[in-house]
Parts: sequence; C-alpha cells; structure tokens
Amino acid sequence: MHAELKQKIEDKKSIIGVIGLGYVGLPLISAFFNKGFKALGFDVDPAKVDALNAGKSYIKHINSKEVTDWRESGRFEATADASRMAEADVLLICVPTPLSDSRDPDLAYVEQTTESIAKTLRKGQLIILESTTYPTTTRDVMLPILEKSGLKAGDDFYLAYSPEREDPGNPDFTAAGIPKVVGGYDPTSLDLATTLYSQAIVKVVPVSSCEVAEACKILENTYRAVNIALVNELKTLFDRMGIDVWEVINAAKTKPFGFQAFYPGPGLGGHCIPIDPFYLTWLARKQGLTTRFIELAGEVNSRMPEYVITRLAEFLNENGKPIKGSKILLLGVAYKKDVDDPRESPSFVLMEELLRRGADLSYNDPHVPKLPKMRHHDLPAMESLELTPESLQEQDCVLIATDHSAYDYEFIVKHARMVLDTRNATVNVASEREKIYKA
Repeated sequence: MHAELKQKIEDKKSIIGVIGLGYVGLPLISAFFNKGFKALGFDVDPAKVDALNAGKSYIKHINSKEVTDWRESGRFEATADASRMAEADVLLICVPTPLSDSRDPDLAYVEQTTESIAKTLRKGQLIILESTTYPTTTRDVMLPILEKSGLKAGDDFYLAYSPEREDPGNPDFTAAGIPKVVGGYDPTSLDLATTLYSQAIVKVVPVSSCEVAEACKILENTYRAVNIALVNELKTLFDRMGIDVWEVINAAKTKPFGFQAFYPGPGLGGHCIPIDPFYLTWLARKQGLTTRFIELAGEVNSRMPEYVITRLAEFLNENGKPIKGSKILLLGVAYKKDVDDPRESPSFVLMEELLRRGADLSYNDPHVPKLPKMRHHDLPAMESLELTPESLQEQDCVLIATDHSAYDYEFIVKHARMVLDTRNATVNVASEREKIYKA
C-alpha cells in the first residue's frame, strides 16, 4: 500500500482532501491544484461550501477567479458531507484550535474531525494534521481515535503532522513558497508526507517525529510573542520618558547582526501568536513545570489594549473631554495590515472597553465591511463608516489600531480633530503633527 500510494502521489493522481476551508485550507488547495492535483474540500459551514462551489471566494488573498478556475477544471469540489472523506487518498486537517475560557487548549474541532475521519477511514489513506497544537497531540489525541476504526497506523493507514505556515497579506510568501516542516508517526508515514508536500511546496524539511514538528510551530510563534512583548514593554517605558520607541527600533535594526526588529502595537492578533504560547504553558503545567518567561510575555501583550485605552483617556483629558460620550472612530479591525482576517484582533478588546466606558463608537476597515460575530466578544452589529472630511471632523478622536496601506494618513490627520496612532502609521505625515498622539 505504501508503494502504491507513493506512486499515486508522484503521478499526481491522488485526491487531496482538505478539511477546514479557511485561511489555511484554501491556500493549500491552491498549492496542490496548481500542481495538477484533484482536491476535495470539506467544511461544516454550508455557506462556505456553497460559495466555493459557485466560484466565489470569501478570503481576500484567494480571489474568486481562482476559485472559478478550480471549479471549471473539474478538479475541485467543496462539500459538507463527511462520509465522502473516504474518496480522498490524503486528508489534510486545517481546523481551528482555539483556547478555552480558562486558556487551556481546546481540541474539540480536531477531535470531532478525527472522529469523522475514523468512521470512513480506509486502508492506504494518509492523514496529516496541520492545525497548530501542542506536542503529542497527533500521537496521543488523534491516533487512538483513528485506531478505533480497527486499522493500525503505519500498517493500514499513515499519520503525520506538518504545521501550517501562513503569512496573510504578504505577497512574497504563498503556501507553496514557504518551506514545510514534516514529522511522521513512523518512517513510512514520514516518507509519504514528505513525498506529498514535495509535489507542491518549495522545500520540505523532514524531522524525526510528530512531536518535533509540533514543537517547532510552538517555538516559532512563542519566539515572536516574546519579542513583541519585549518591545511592547519598552514602549510603555519609553513613552513615560518621552522617547520614540519606533525611532529606537529603526536605529537598532541598522546593526547587521544580533538584532531582529519587532514592533509594538495595541495587542496581539491572529490565530497563532496570541494562542500558541498558552499551549506551551499548559503543557508545562502537566509536566509539573512553569514557563514564567512565556507567561510574562503573555501578560505584557494582553495588557496592551488597556494601555491604549489609558493613553486615550489621558489625551482626551488634555482636550477637556472624558471617554464617556466622546465620538471615537477606530481604524482597522483586522489583526494585521492589508488582510481581512479579524481572528483574535486586539481591536475587539479595544471596542468592548470603549463601549463599556460609554464612548460613541464607530469603526472603519476597508477589508472588513461588516463587523463579524466573534467567539469571545460581544459587540453590536456595525458597518464600516465611510471616511469623508465630514465623518472624520465629527470624531473627537480617530484611533489607528491597524495600519492598512489603503488609508490616506495625510487625509485622515488633516480632517480629524485628534489622532491616536498605535502603529506609527502617521510617521510620514508632514503637517498638523500637533493633532497626533502615540500609544
């Protein structure tokens, strides 16, 4: 079976099933489709399935023309029917792995998906988890569920882990252009997973186990979280001292060795960096250890929205206004610039706190025309406010939370009464600097 599946992959005759048609799943489909594979997409959301089968994309960096091409080729179909998972030779799992209310890993989506696979699991299939998780998930959580089918991993089916690596909004890094780390349950599974990704990904990096691949993803994102926490903490200190942290970072990054620039902001967003370090602290507690360094970084980053609100209150106070009753326009609800992805965005924390304090709140985001429903945030239905001279002049403060390239910052500063900039977006605005405050 191993040789047969490997040959089928190399001949591009294997069907690639992708479970979870979101910001990770759709780029994966694109990567394999572009290399001649047939793809079958699975999602529990019928709206996503219907949109894709109609040739429409709901993700900015996968355009509708591309999805239309998939459909017209006859090599792609989306479905909500989990029983069709048996049709795929390879199943790539790209489902959410959020945190629970107590900040413990919530593997409900992974477990439910694995249960669905187990019901139709057949001999010769390759199952790969891509969702970000903690080390041992593939072996200790997925494997027992899959083997309830009566089939044995390494003999009847194959199992591997390969962490997703996406950088939404960065045109230099597509799913096909980012090296793939792969760990297998056994050497045969590793060989098949490496062969698979080698057909569509620029470089494959095999490692000795699923656990190493899982830990690699956690390291990558914890590294970023810790370094962002460092500059966030320095920002609060340097603000107190009247030093521009952005100028400090720009000076430091001229050093050609021993320094990598990270930038402060109003908090952490996205589906990885705010979450992954807590997976590691949870795992450490299970081992009877503490990860104080990582936990401290999480605390620093989690405090940043509160710091922004405090600075806003100070600056409004200087102008004789309280937050309560003030008209505040928040720019950007996506978690990073030039994307339409709002997951874990600190903007939602800012909005909740502003509403709690009685602000008259509105928002603008060219990539998010309607405020989406978020799992952990309770906000009223809102639509993006058009930026006009009149709408800007009506605001007591414009708060820049996400520095989208589409914004004309000269225009914004010109017409706003006051701008609170959390991203250094107004650095090149030449006039009316007295209106700009940093946080």
